[in-house]
This record gives sequence, C-alpha cells and structure tokens, in this order.
Amino acid sequence: MFIRSLKTAALSAAVLALAGCEGGVLDPKGQVGVDEKSLIIIATVLMLLVVIPVIAMTLYFAWKYREGREHEIYAPKWAHSGKIETTVWLIPVVIVVILGVITWRSTHALDPYQPLEHERDPLTVEVVSLNWKWLFIYPEQGVASVNELVIPTDVPVQFKITSESTMNSFFIPQLGSQIYSMAGMETRLHLIANEPGTFEGFSANYSGAGFSDMHFDAIAMSDAGFENWVTKLKSGNPTLDSKRYAALAKPSEDHPIEHFGAVSDGLFHQIIHKYMQNYNTWNQAPSNTTAHKSMKHGSTPKHHGEAEDQS
Repeated sequence: MFIRSLKTAALSAAVLALAGCEGGVLDPKGQVGVDEKSLIIIATVLMLLVVIPVIAMTLYFAWKYREGREHEIYAPKWAHSGKIETTVWLIPVVIVVILGVITWRSTHALDPYQPLEHERDPLTVEVVSLNWKWLFIYPEQGVASVNELVIPTDVPVQFKITSESTMNSFFIPQLGSQIYSMAGMETRLHLIANEPGTFEGFSANYSGAGFSDMHFDAIAMSDAGFENWVTKLKSGNPTLDSKRYAALAKPSEDHPIEHFGAVSDGLFHQIIHKYMQNYNTWNQAPSNTTAHKSMKHGSTPKHHGEAEDQS
C-alpha cells in the first residue's frame, strides 16, 4: 500500500513538474515520442522508489541520533540484521529485474528499423547529412529540399539516412528516436507525427565548425497541404543532379532553405556507393604489388600451371 501511494505521488509530481515543458522529448507530438516519454517516466519512478526512501532515512537518522539525544539506544557492538540485509538487497534486485524486463520489451518495440504498424502506407524520405546542412529527397514525389522537412500528419515516415562525409545524428526530439548518419552506409528510422505543427530537428553529434547551425524545421501538415507543397516545388525550381549536388555538398554554414523540383534517378544510392567505386582496384592491389616486387628483383612472375625449373 505504501509503495503504491509513493508511486502515485512520484508520478503526480513528475507530471506536474513536466507540465510546463514545451518542445523536446518531454513534449512528444508523435506515437514513438509518446512511448519514449512513458518509458522515461516509468524508469524514473521505479528508481525513485529507492532514492526517495534512502534520502528520507538519511535525514531521519541524522535527526534522530543527533548530539544530545542520550535517551536513544546506543549499541556499539551491533553487527548484523538479517531483516535489514534482506530489505536493502531484495528491493533493488526486484527493481532492477522490473527495469530489465521493461527495457527488453521497449527496446524491441521501439526499434528504429522496425516499420510502424499503421493503416496507411509509409512515406519514404531519403536523408543526407552534409557539412553543415540537411538534404531531404522524396523519391516517390521526385522533389528535394534543404533544411526543410515536410511530412503529412498521421502518416508513418520511413527515413533512409546517410552522410556525405562526417558522422552526424538525425534527431527530431518531439517525434522520437535519433539515429546516426554515416558515409557509405544507410541507416533507417521510422517516425510519425500525430498532429500538425513545426518541430525542431538538428544533428545531435558534433561534426565541425558549422555544427551549431545544422538544424531544420520538420513541418507536419494535412495531406492536401503536403500535396500542395510538392506541387509548388515542382514548378519553377531546378533539378538536383550530380553537378548541383557537388556544389551543394561543399561546406557552408547557416545554409538557407532550398528547393528542387526534380531529382536525378538513383542520386541517393550514388551518394552511398561513391566510396565503393574503387573497391575492385583496391582489392587487387596486393597481388599487383607482389608482381611488381618480383619483377623489380629480376624474376618473371609465374602463370598459373607453369612448372618450376628443376635444373
């Protein structure tokens, strides 16, 4: 009964303390963010079940056995109590086990690679972190934008993420999880916005001089608004091809919002695989080096199946 009352009081205090928070992980606007906020609160309350009693008993014992309290029992030869030993070990062990079960379940339920269960098909957005800006490519719509992410409300979004060079971390706190972007690799993240609004997005991983300005607006709007935005991009904006991408990839700080009305086919995969272009040449380099060394010492490299001179 005491533990239940303490849990209710701690949860109420946490809710009241967080009621004024705006933005960030404690003010979620998407289902993933809501689940993560619940996990934070539950874990905090469970840990407070140990922390609060310890703090309370520390203050109580300091007051109870303060100087001048001669009538309190003094037992200098007291050494052990099975009840106390059981209590101080059993309660933390139970809490750790509960936290372990919650962590195991939530880790799988909130796996960023796992598609969200929803009645609507997901929208795919290809994300490229540049120095120091974000490029968003919409392969199904054939448009792209820089430092502006627009998504429809109540539609799951599948992010495919990579980097042009340095490692970054793609993070929209109010929508949920963050995940790293790495050159030559594709990471994935699934999020959803449950209500319209403009949410802050940024890189959570330091990546150089322009890092502080590497942020963007994540705008959730109605389906009609999203379609109008795509239509607007397609009219009067240039095509994002390899040449324009090369210019865009040059480092720049506080880059303004930029739109592209069309995107070259396969540009995102070209960005990922550009570091693999010379793989075959590199892979053959050791054998070529060996042959070069053999010829340098005056010997002729043997061909497969050639017999050695026995004389």
